[in-house]
Amino acid sequence: MEYLRQYADHFDLLKYVRFRHKVLDVKRSASYRETGRWKVQYKNLETDAEDEEEFDGVLICIGHHCTPYMPPKWPGQDSFKGKIIHSHSYKDHRGLEDTVSVVVGVGNSGCDTAVELSRVGKMTYLVTRRGTWLFSRVFEFGVPYDNFLNNRFNNFMMSILPESTVNNYLENKVEVRVNHANFGLKPKHRIMNQHPTANDELPNRIMSGTVAMKTNINEFTETDVIFEDGSRAENVDLVVLATGYSYNFNLIEKGKLIKVNENKSDLYRFVFPIETADKNTLGVIGYVQPLGSIMPVAEMQARVFLHVLSGRKKLPNMEKMKKEIAMTHKELDRTFVKSRRHTMEVAYTPYMDELAGMIGCKPNLFWKLLSDPKLARCMFFGPNVAYQYRTRGLHVWEGARDALLNLNDRVIKATRSREPPIADEYRGFPIFKSILILGICTAAGFHFYRKQPN
Repeated sequence: MEYLRQYADHFDLLKYVRFRHKVLDVKRSASYRETGRWKVQYKNLETDAEDEEEFDGVLICIGHHCTPYMPPKWPGQDSFKGKIIHSHSYKDHRGLEDTVSVVVGVGNSGCDTAVELSRVGKMTYLVTRRGTWLFSRVFEFGVPYDNFLNNRFNNFMMSILPESTVNNYLENKVEVRVNHANFGLKPKHRIMNQHPTANDELPNRIMSGTVAMKTNINEFTETDVIFEDGSRAENVDLVVLATGYSYNFNLIEKGKLIKVNENKSDLYRFVFPIETADKNTLGVIGYVQPLGSIMPVAEMQARVFLHVLSGRKKLPNMEKMKKEIAMTHKELDRTFVKSRRHTMEVAYTPYMDELAGMIGCKPNLFWKLLSDPKLARCMFFGPNVAYQYRTRGLHVWEGARDALLNLNDRVIKATRSREPPIADEYRGFPIFKSILILGICTAAGFHFYRKQPN
């Protein structure tokens, strides 16, 4: 929150914010066909007064974690005397000391909730239908795992190596830390077929016996939860449903304009609804699940929308947009296990590059290699942070180069509060080199195999 406050102060944004106002409805204005304008109806929560205004464009920035999804009721659920809540309503463990809890779902919210409850409760059960591959937030040599995975080099390697090779490599990495079968976590699907679940403490809680992994719920009694394998949690006080969210656009014309079917909607590049492709003056920000940070993605989406709204960028016609959207849905269905959470997954770097290419701020690494090889190396092998997209195009940031070159120093500074007697160099790059060698050998072997006579 402090970062967001500083961001707002730095760019002098607070004067545009109307606090204590609630938007009631967003709809096309009477002049929409000619102007593309929108009418916004809102309520002042201080005075209860309602009003409406017209705007040239509207951005929906509420994200997709707004409407909790409650699964169909299990047998006996209505007779259960304990408390059942969604993880959206869970704030912290206060008042839940010495309780028996059941947490349903092994996404990030479910695992975080189970870990926190297990510190103060009698017992916590973590329920999963499919299992999950568990990432650590701290990767090899203490490097943040997203710093390791989200870079252009690794994305290049993933694009040329067979999918099975990438899956084997990553699964071996996470299995070194946690034997997923022994901890009751191992799923049937491969590691690249799910959104990452990252939790450093869950294995310790399972090992200490304060968290027990369980199969799906079969039924409730007044006091117990019975699982599909026949085991039960007795005298349960709390059930937390970390079961995700239902996506909708009810804020726009009472939900009648933009269609959502099984958490899928037709958004061009996950920003522009196909239903308003005639004007493209409505944009959706943050309605996406990146394999990385959401904040840089949301900023890039907003930059693209404003280029379109200002006339700097023209989008394809509706038919081309529909075709690309259909291909995106098909690729998601092919890549990920069927789940309500996998309808808007994007790979961080390819998606950021795709958006950046639309507005001319995608880094030109070939030119950088000739003009600034030190920076090019950093941009290719280092983490793909947001200010890579402030080195060219509109609104270039003069400090971007120094920030990129000094990134690893800042990462280390956060943890290196004591200077060791013998300096230790950052060991991330040898890992990159080892993957590069593996990739080259694989490609060479594949090329040699194809050359062999039948």
